[in-house]
Amino acid sequence: MAITTHDTETEMQDRAILVSLVTDKIKRTGIDPELSLQELVQLAETAGVEVLDVLRQNKETPDSRWFIGKGKVEELRMAADGLGANTAIFDQELSGAQVRNLEEALDLKIIDRTQLILDIFAGRAKTREGIIQVELAQLSYLLPRLSGQGKNLSRQGGGIGTRGPGESKLETDRRHIRDRITELKRHLDEVVKTRGLHRENRRKSGAVQVALVGYTNAGKSTLLKQLTDADVYIENQLFATLDPTSRVLQLPGGKEVVLTDTVGFIQNLPHDLVASFRATLEEVNEANLVLHVVDASSPMREEQMQVVQTILQDLGAAGKPQIVLFNKSDLCQPEQLEMLPTGEGFLKISAFNEDDLSRITEIISDQLAGDTLIFRIPGDRGDLSSLLYRVGEVLEQNYDGSDVLYNVRLNKEDYDKWSYKLAEFVEPQ
Repeated sequence: MAITTHDTETEMQDRAILVSLVTDKIKRTGIDPELSLQELVQLAETAGVEVLDVLRQNKETPDSRWFIGKGKVEELRMAADGLGANTAIFDQELSGAQVRNLEEALDLKIIDRTQLILDIFAGRAKTREGIIQVELAQLSYLLPRLSGQGKNLSRQGGGIGTRGPGESKLETDRRHIRDRITELKRHLDEVVKTRGLHRENRRKSGAVQVALVGYTNAGKSTLLKQLTDADVYIENQLFATLDPTSRVLQLPGGKEVVLTDTVGFIQNLPHDLVASFRATLEEVNEANLVLHVVDASSPMREEQMQVVQTILQDLGAAGKPQIVLFNKSDLCQPEQLEMLPTGEGFLKISAFNEDDLSRITEIISDQLAGDTLIFRIPGDRGDLSSLLYRVGEVLEQNYDGSDVLYNVRLNKEDYDKWSYKLAEFVEPQ
């Protein structure tokens, strides 16, 4: 997707130099700055940016005025002049004053990692909920930085950092933006209520829910499509999926569960974005089981897994039963596969391997399985028979006169939910 600007720089694509500042604080986090920078390259390319070069600096603390050192600013200016860059993208978050100072010194559009991610989300948002969530996150990010957005605001025609809210919504009148934020939150509250009703209806219907979570581009949407024949957008790019998609998955034995694909996580996911998408992400809290999909071929695999676990912790979903699916095993070298954890709760798979898909449904079935009970159902109670098939795994059925005996594997949570209908039909064992 080519991104162009439509101001005096007619039809000019964003051509960027990426900048990474490695501070002592970043080193203490244990995150590899080089891998983070590789991810920034992917983010930029996803946004349609042509990446020209990468600039690195090691410094104890960020410069309060320039973020990077004064000498590095001059080096960046010379590199931009020599390469014909019109944009600089920083791998860390900048203050409004730093953006303004850098723009004045460099005559470049200045974008930070947070704004780049927000821009990608703005390009992906399609549903009303997604559009509201992204605009709310963008405005919450921009509000404290209004004084540092001079060049970006003058280029509202297009390009990274300019999608979503238009110039009319980004006036220097802070009250106007606060009013817009209040309005968006009200709209989002309505959406949250609707989503809550849908969740409640699913609970009442006895639907068992399984959530796909994972780092962006780990292959969650592909897995959903392969398991359920869902008509979902699949693309080898970051954040291809924004809106949660739920489909029915049939398990061995006939039991059906609702499988939900969620928005991908990423390192340093902007706080405002997490806050805006919280209602969407909280689908995970409703799940009976979490499938953590991991790109096993990624050199950043361990870091990505940790990011996912941290966000699940923040959402209050860390205690959920979880199965880790090491996806893209077909892209791994043998030594990579040998390094992956094995045993209960771990599975090495490829979303395109039929045997692996069968193993996934079996492990889901085993994880959700509970005690085996025998139910004696009168022949004229078809409603109860269909309920047993829906909420449990029917292992066997036999006929005894006008009654049907069902041997059913049913987990405690599902039995408790439906005991008011089923308890009187349980056969003593």
